[in-house]
Amino acid sequence: MAGSSLVLPMVLWGHQAPSHCISCLLLLPPGPSVLSGCQDGQLCLWDLIQPRALLFGHSSSITCLAKASASQDLQYVVSASESGEMCLWDVDDGRCIEFTKLACTHTGIQFYPIPGGSQGRLLCHGHYPEILVLDAASLEVLYSLVSKIAPDWISAMTILPSQRTQGDTVVAVSVTGILKVWIMGSEEGRMQDAGEEESKPIHCQQCRSISLCPSAPHSLLVVCSQYWRVLDAGDYSVLCSVSSGKQVWSGGEFLDPDTVIVWNEDGNCFIYKLPASCLPASASFRIDVGKAMENLIPPTLIHVLLICPPVTGFFSGLLESHPNLLIQGNSSGRLSLWSIPLVASLSLQEAFDSLSPHPAGIIDQLSCIPAFPDPLRVTSSVYIPIHGSLVCGREDGSIVIVPATQTAMVQLLQGEHALRRGWPPHRTLRAHRHRITCLLYPHQVSQRFHPSFLLSGSRDSSVILWDWISGERKQQFRVHGGEVRQLLVPPETCSPRVQQCICSVASDHSVALLSLRERKCILLASRHLFPVQAIKWRPADDFLVVGCEDGSVYVWQMDTGALDRCVMGLTAVEILNACDEAVPASMDALSHPAVNLKQAMTRRSLAALKNVAHQKLQTLATNLLAPEAADKSHLPKSPPNSLSIQSLKANSSDPDIHVLFFDVEALILQLLSDEASRSRNPSSSQDPIPKASGILDKGPSFLAANRAAVLFQQVKESIKENLKEHLLDEDEDEDGSVRSRDPKSKPLESHIPMDTARLFLSCLHAWGLDPNLDRLCLERLGMLRPHCAVSFGLLSRGAHMSLMLPGYARNSIGNTAWKTSGTYGISRAVTTQHLLSIISLANTLMGMSEATFLMGQRGGWSQLAALHCVMLPDLLDPITFRPPLLEMLARRWQDRCLEVREAAQALLLAELRRMEQDGRKETIDAWAPYLPQYMDTVISPGVTPESIPMGSTSPDPIGSEARIQEEEQELVDDDIPAGLLSHPKSYEERRKQATAIVLLGVIGAEFGAELEPPKLHSRSRNSSQIPEGFGLTGSGANYSLARHTCKALTFLLLQPPSARLPAHSTIRRTAIDLIGRGFTVWEPHMDVSAVLLGLLELCAEADRHLGSIVPGLPLSPAADSARSARHALALIATARPPAFITTIAKEVHRHTALAANAQSQQSIHTSSLARAKGEILRVLEILIEKMPTDVVELLVEVMDIIMYCLEGSLVKKKGLQECFPAICRFYMVSYYERSHRIAVGARHGSVALYDIRTGKCQTIHGHKGPITAVAFAPDGRYLATYSNTDSHLCFWQMNTSLLGSIGMLNSAPQLRCVKTFQVPPVHPGSPGSQNSLRLARLIWTSNRNVILMAHDGKEHRFMV
Repeated sequence: MAGSSLVLPMVLWGHQAPSHCISCLLLLPPGPSVLSGCQDGQLCLWDLIQPRALLFGHSSSITCLAKASASQDLQYVVSASESGEMCLWDVDDGRCIEFTKLACTHTGIQFYPIPGGSQGRLLCHGHYPEILVLDAASLEVLYSLVSKIAPDWISAMTILPSQRTQGDTVVAVSVTGILKVWIMGSEEGRMQDAGEEESKPIHCQQCRSISLCPSAPHSLLVVCSQYWRVLDAGDYSVLCSVSSGKQVWSGGEFLDPDTVIVWNEDGNCFIYKLPASCLPASASFRIDVGKAMENLIPPTLIHVLLICPPVTGFFSGLLESHPNLLIQGNSSGRLSLWSIPLVASLSLQEAFDSLSPHPAGIIDQLSCIPAFPDPLRVTSSVYIPIHGSLVCGREDGSIVIVPATQTAMVQLLQGEHALRRGWPPHRTLRAHRHRITCLLYPHQVSQRFHPSFLLSGSRDSSVILWDWISGERKQQFRVHGGEVRQLLVPPETCSPRVQQCICSVASDHSVALLSLRERKCILLASRHLFPVQAIKWRPADDFLVVGCEDGSVYVWQMDTGALDRCVMGLTAVEILNACDEAVPASMDALSHPAVNLKQAMTRRSLAALKNVAHQKLQTLATNLLAPEAADKSHLPKSPPNSLSIQSLKANSSDPDIHVLFFDVEALILQLLSDEASRSRNPSSSQDPIPKASGILDKGPSFLAANRAAVLFQQVKESIKENLKEHLLDEDEDEDGSVRSRDPKSKPLESHIPMDTARLFLSCLHAWGLDPNLDRLCLERLGMLRPHCAVSFGLLSRGAHMSLMLPGYARNSIGNTAWKTSGTYGISRAVTTQHLLSIISLANTLMGMSEATFLMGQRGGWSQLAALHCVMLPDLLDPITFRPPLLEMLARRWQDRCLEVREAAQALLLAELRRMEQDGRKETIDAWAPYLPQYMDTVISPGVTPESIPMGSTSPDPIGSEARIQEEEQELVDDDIPAGLLSHPKSYEERRKQATAIVLLGVIGAEFGAELEPPKLHSRSRNSSQIPEGFGLTGSGANYSLARHTCKALTFLLLQPPSARLPAHSTIRRTAIDLIGRGFTVWEPHMDVSAVLLGLLELCAEADRHLGSIVPGLPLSPAADSARSARHALALIATARPPAFITTIAKEVHRHTALAANAQSQQSIHTSSLARAKGEILRVLEILIEKMPTDVVELLVEVMDIIMYCLEGSLVKKKGLQECFPAICRFYMVSYYERSHRIAVGARHGSVALYDIRTGKCQTIHGHKGPITAVAFAPDGRYLATYSNTDSHLCFWQMNTSLLGSIGMLNSAPQLRCVKTFQVPPVHPGSPGSQNSLRLARLIWTSNRNVILMAHDGKEHRFMV
């Protein structure tokens, strides 16, 4: 299953801060940080008082926030919304770790740490009659605390720590004023609901909060809307009570055992001194118990704080500097902090206004009006990726079409372009009288619409159809009575007439179908009494279904325009659900802007984050090469886009926020494709689509590709002429007049991928660290320096996203922070994403011939990559620098994009080296507990995978395959299908198991291997260089970690393909790579034969997969697996040549023995060994070339393997020298063509004689030391053998019978030694392994004469 792309968001906020009506607050020590949730569904992270980031993911108002980790090192927070959504956030990084949706609304969450462990539980209460207990890591409901007596909704809850052994106490008050008590017992095996221990009416209706005094846990403060009371925590009797009068209390907390602070809904806070009857240390404690409420001694009001109506939270004892901190937030996004009596206050808009320069919008330079301080607001936007154009609708009714990368450069980067008036070249469309409310480019949604069509809706109730290329207004529809809220495209399955229509929804509750072909309205549905909430389609019945806010559903006939029916209640719900089944992707919520944001992000995730980039391009290219293909329904709508722009709104009244999504993989793909296109056709112009079509020029249908390229070229030329005529040569001033552009101005004919790379790299580069490199980037590479801090973001699971607010750069570390640490001081996750992006892009551009943003300049990319890969930690302040996350790098160890893969591997190894041994030891200790335990059973070579039950080799994974596949498709920041390994509960735990295998595998492979070159059978290991747990020797060394890691890697390699673990998945490819890299570490713990056969199985069709590689495109999964397996085999063979040779030789002998059995003939020919003969020969060639000494030690076994892999008939026809020339370089190997015999001298003094015709081998013994040289006589009657160790030269006579000479009766030749000569030993010229292999050779001059020629040229002549 393919992993995710590397996508980085970058945001342009504009002058106006997003709306943030605060609904709940949470203080996060030890930062300190404050997290606020708002009614629009966003979360804002504050560095105490400065806004840092905005978190997107919820689609409705945030109801409660709570800490979700007992550790101070992990900033985990859980958030819940009105719609039942729950998200687990890593606030330090802004990542969504886990998310779920329950069919209930939470109003309060408390974290309960499990005693004696690092895990915890979340106790949730809300609009349901029990307390739900959730796992804090997986957000899975474990059990419930139920009410057996008078069950009702829980208003407030707290946890009382117990000094006894039976567990802590959960105290809750229901909405009817009944106090309920549960005991949190042991968690062991606790998976069933528990009833309350006590239930007591205390008559506290509309309870707002219940809290315990931390320093004196004998008193409870219960705050209700009309009064607040202090209760005794022992028997819950009332100690004192205060009425609110005309005010409405909203919450309270203990300041001290004798002081409480209570606040009301108006934002006024009151501090009371409790009477002595409420103090356990006082002699008069509980003297008022049992008295009437009016006779109780009242507390004393000692202080009043008057503040605007806010959401209030009190946090005691969390910060040492401010032990009692009161935090309030209001509807305008203002956060106020009171550390009694110190106060600090700041709103989001004030934070924006305090910045200089002000945060930039996407087209501020084109929207400035001299009489107004702020530019015109952008109210709606749409991005046209195929042309790289951004269409922006403004509040004055005008529409601006501008090149996206050029306008982003103006806002973010310094350069001469920022000084040009009216730059970049743009077109302004004017026809609407009021602000633009929605824009739609229908061709991007469906290919059935013309590429030049653009639709705009406005507050003036009209919808206009534009030709955006020519600027012509085609048609104006005036059918609505209110502002147009949204424009939708009907599904593909509608009738032909409706397929050419656009659906518009207006604020007057009307819905219209506007025909673009007929240029008229064919349906106006205007009888809805309430605002439209959903539009759904029933194409089979020709129905348009409209859902309203009051729950009513209107069913309209699309062709006739008649109202079919109007239903309510359960029938309406069933109709909406039936439409969901018919057209799953047709739902469009219209009521809440956060819902639109959530769906827009989800669609963008489906379109750009889930799809594999190379599959898109390869499918497109295949279609162009085969136009006669009948079924084209699987074709993508467009090639991958390296840049996508999404406009967001926190609230419907806000201007657009523009988020630029940079897809690094797609950008690399486009750059490499363009490079390959230029190398084949230097005169071709730079256009992405013809390149995509021309990538597969070597395909079978070259003429079809030519026709497609010509067609695209014609389309491109027409668009180019229109652009030159309408977008380049004129510009409109604010008064509407047209002025001619300067003929010297640069035209818009820019190269979109290179412009995108220029913008992206300029924002990512760590400016100011190396002045020489900065000068090189500016002068030679053409990069531009940012003039302000760039606000980046981070994508995480389920379309959740965090965006840095523009003031983040000066939060608590000074105004110059971004100049010293840049984006590398935000969080470790952001650092990881940015370093991966800039290193992979720099390496890509380094390998390109025209890789520069300036004409005539080249070079410098290697220095840019080296700075960010190796030198960055040393140049930055260690206090502000956030190093990359090892786990994120490990998940991209085998990323599908080769450039990103190489960058991740280089970064991970550099970071592990920088950590040194102590840091690696800490990493091992942190990740070893997540390593899954596998059984030692592996697939033996003689057993077929089908005969092994799945349960015998792997633990039983839980969860449906559909759930796993859904999680895999939504992966954003990792590239490993982690749901395949074991049976942990949460997605995060499954991912940690996969990460642990990779991370420990990398550490063991790179830092636990032997240091000396592989030349001795026994080597000493340097224990100081081996991480603990990976060593093999030493006193009491524990190498179980290496064994478990090896078992996990071997399991992933040998497990048969399944839906959960596909044959060419990323995790399997990672295991292949790490087995090859660390074979010397894993060898003692693995079945070498099974591993080699598994790798050979993957390499069996390597030539077919790798031979079809297209330059500029990523490898297919099968080709990538074959490439990794081939590389791993080469690493294993060169690291342990004896192990490789002996293992393969044993398998050859086993297969040869099985071949004699007629019953196993079929399986033998289809086995891995038989299908990977070519791969085995390739590895042997590598060994002979690089490590001939190790090959000579096992030369007979090597020849056994070669005889098995080579076809006998081919050797007889062409000879050994032509079939496998590498082996003939050894003097101890000789081949005689007439008799088809091969003689091989062994190291123990024997000679192996192979007969190619029969396939048999005969061994003769005649020397006491290793054979130095062998040679057949020209007539084949004699064989000369020489051993330098015993200094003897022997001649062997080849006597065969007549039948044996013609290959009958399988008769072996009769060899006898006819003569032996004593020869002076030959001494090697210089010490070295290579010299000992070429001491002397035997050369026959005739049938009876032979010359022994030494390496120094000396000759000894002998005659038989």
